[in-house]
Amino acid sequence: MTRLALSSADLPVFFEARHAALAARLTPEALAPLAVAQGPAAVARCMGEPLGLYAHLVPEALGGAPAGGGPAADPAAVDVRSLVLIREALGQVSPLADAIFAVQGLGSYPIVLAGSDAQRRAILPDVLSGRRIGAFALTEPEAGSDVASLRTEARREGDGWVLDGEKVLISNVPLAHHLVVFARTGEGRAGITAFLVDSGAPGVAAEPIPMSVPHPIGRLRFDGCRVPDGARLGQVGGGYKLAMQTLDAFRISVGAAANGMAARALREAIAHVTRRRQFGAPLSEQQMVRAYLAEMATELDAARLLVARAAHERDTAGAAARVSTEAAMAKMFATEAAQRIIDRAVQLHGGLGVVEGTEVERLYREIRPLRIYEGTTEIQKLIIAKGILDRAAAELAAGEPARGEAR
Repeated sequence: MTRLALSSADLPVFFEARHAALAARLTPEALAPLAVAQGPAAVARCMGEPLGLYAHLVPEALGGAPAGGGPAADPAAVDVRSLVLIREALGQVSPLADAIFAVQGLGSYPIVLAGSDAQRRAILPDVLSGRRIGAFALTEPEAGSDVASLRTEARREGDGWVLDGEKVLISNVPLAHHLVVFARTGEGRAGITAFLVDSGAPGVAAEPIPMSVPHPIGRLRFDGCRVPDGARLGQVGGGYKLAMQTLDAFRISVGAAANGMAARALREAIAHVTRRRQFGAPLSEQQMVRAYLAEMATELDAARLLVARAAHERDTAGAAARVSTEAAMAKMFATEAAQRIIDRAVQLHGGLGVVEGTEVERLYREIRPLRIYEGTTEIQKLIIAKGILDRAAAELAAGEPARGEAR
């Protein structure tokens, strides 16, 4: 692989000089250690030191990478366009590294948003270096898309809290040093609170879950796990909002990871059909093959445009702004398009496409979870529909024609 396909090169209107500088560092040679690292723990450490990728998960004011000027320079802002470039690169080089990187962000951003000064000082420097890995413990056996129905309970006891319950399909569990745990302290959405829990604390049990891809995912059980009130992240009852703010910040970058995997699949497909000969000519000369390549390239470019637009809007509007509709569009379209692109790459490889260990076979397994985690495709459709309907209602209430009507 001579270079990585990154959006900053083809879509410069959405990016700035610092993004070009970051892209110049994200070369196959620089990221090569990720491909040879032995196991998830080694991959996780490598992204801290020597690569320094975790610096982009923490705002500059707290020791992370610069987020640029304008509204995005507020203390809680991470530069989403930088996350997009990193995840595009990792998706092409190591989807395992991408998954770990993403959850390191989810497991640290709640501390950025709601952590006390003591919590930030204790956790974030080691997050940046890779000496500490975090996990985002939200999903439960009966609470996936319906976050408000979670059952893990945190009850007041003396000057602290006692946690009981179960979390499932939690990424980074086998690696994690700390857990951001969302538990019920009352009724409804307003009854959810976040806690910072040491993964080795008494009353915490972790169990790995075998997956179709070699990612570090597991189950957590809390049985009388006692934590001090100082382990609380933010206000009592503020957990639901904190979870949504965190997902909002990182959901756009899921689409970027999908674009990276799709770009790798397209590259592999082009190389194969150019090299492989059938009926006396390269496969690339067959009209049906060319039609597939045209569809794959067009869908990939459309996905990259949606992701770049959403990331640009988030960065220029600031961390407090909501770009939920644009983020959901980017995440939904990019992940669904990547699934189709990779499926066509497998088809173009013929029998080789389903041989274990080939690049497109691995990508076929790697892409599937992205259509589920951080909000399924179906949930993204609900978010998009709500966003456009709310916007139309607001425009009508203001006496303006809804978008799509003649003005």
